[in-house]
Amino acid sequence: MTVSRRRIWGWMAFDWASQPLFTLGLTFVFGPYFALVATGAFMAEGLDQTAASARAQSVWSLGQFVAGTLIAVTAPFLGAFADNSGRKIPWIAGFSVAYVLASWALWGLEPDGARLFTILVLFYVAFFAAESALNFVNAMLPSLGSAQAIGRISGSGAAFGYWGGVVSLIVMLALFVEDPAKGLTRLGNAPALGLDGSQLEGTRAVGPFIAVWYALFMVPFFVFVRDDPRLGGQSTRLSAVWGALKETLRGVLRRRSLKYFLLASMFYRDGLNALYAFGGIYGVLVLGWTTIQIAIFGIVAAVAAAILTWLGGLVDQRRGPMLVIKVCVWALIVVGILIVGMSRDHLFMFALPPGSPVPDIVFYACGIVIGGAGGALYAASRSLMVRHTDPDRPAEAFGLFALTGRATAFLAPLGIAVFTFLTGNVQLGFVPVILLFLLGLFLLRWVNPNGDTAA
Repeated sequence: MTVSRRRIWGWMAFDWASQPLFTLGLTFVFGPYFALVATGAFMAEGLDQTAASARAQSVWSLGQFVAGTLIAVTAPFLGAFADNSGRKIPWIAGFSVAYVLASWALWGLEPDGARLFTILVLFYVAFFAAESALNFVNAMLPSLGSAQAIGRISGSGAAFGYWGGVVSLIVMLALFVEDPAKGLTRLGNAPALGLDGSQLEGTRAVGPFIAVWYALFMVPFFVFVRDDPRLGGQSTRLSAVWGALKETLRGVLRRRSLKYFLLASMFYRDGLNALYAFGGIYGVLVLGWTTIQIAIFGIVAAVAAAILTWLGGLVDQRRGPMLVIKVCVWALIVVGILIVGMSRDHLFMFALPPGSPVPDIVFYACGIVIGGAGGALYAASRSLMVRHTDPDRPAEAFGLFALTGRATAFLAPLGIAVFTFLTGNVQLGFVPVILLFLLGLFLLRWVNPNGDTAA
């Protein structure tokens, strides 16, 4: 299969363009800013700081849960519709418009929190649009190369995206995001473009920044990537789309390798998402890290993800995605064990002297593994999904991939909450994460490393 380099680079541009929503929006800039504003707004209503912080976290989590549920429910159906029509670009374009408009509107979250819930909805509209577009972009992966080349392309695309997250985070931290107490950036300057630091306009600019970044860097995608004219040509009536989807769902039950791969990835991806979501919280609650330390941790993890995901793609090309997946899951299990066994004064049974840097060094090393193994795991899973994908129904297949990635998203947070409550220990609360990785690893034993599309 011969595919032009421009088409491959255009396809990879999506990862670079969309990554800032997750790096800047969900994790390191807008998410913490929303929590700050929401806490202040709830305190103004009469709650004490502890109760206000808890409500802010609950509201943010609820938004993520609702958006994730909508993605899970709609992804397979939208994929089936796109496969019947053979057109994915119009869907990506439509979701891109929604993404840009909703991201830009995040500027409206002022420090007084007057439009708090409106902005929350808009953020998760952008989140929903990005994830939905990603499903269609992933569905184009099978058309970009041979089975051997797909692993390298998937890894390179994901790595390219992580570099986009790193660059965008550095730009925001250096030029825009200000210290709320001083109104100055990390470099000691007023926010760029004449923004008013006293009104946190530098931080609020993250929304327009995400929107402009996406609009600019998606240009290569829309210039060089086209729908495959050989696909589609089927009825797009609701009954026909629903019939095709039902047939695919019945087929999953008959395809042993695909069934167990979707189940395995459902559990190990849930464990990975828990490490992403709760890693920073662990740093604050157990190690007493500051916001700056958490930001540095994020940059280290993102750089590791960019490098190791690319290397994972090369291994995938030579040895297949299954090896990459298993190595990454085992690495994440080791991280989970370290998290459970480490505190500020102990590393398993070994006592540490007061002020020891060992916990910080170990957790930064964990950040490298979480970022690198997590990125490589995602790219290799995407590659193995291609090997289980009907070439005539790729969007539908990746819709199911998205569905299983969201179906049990509540398990890890619920398990962490229950274990933390029962043990009264933040570290032991991570035991369920280890169990999820082990369960995913166990289920992989019934997955064919070469896929089952030929069967």
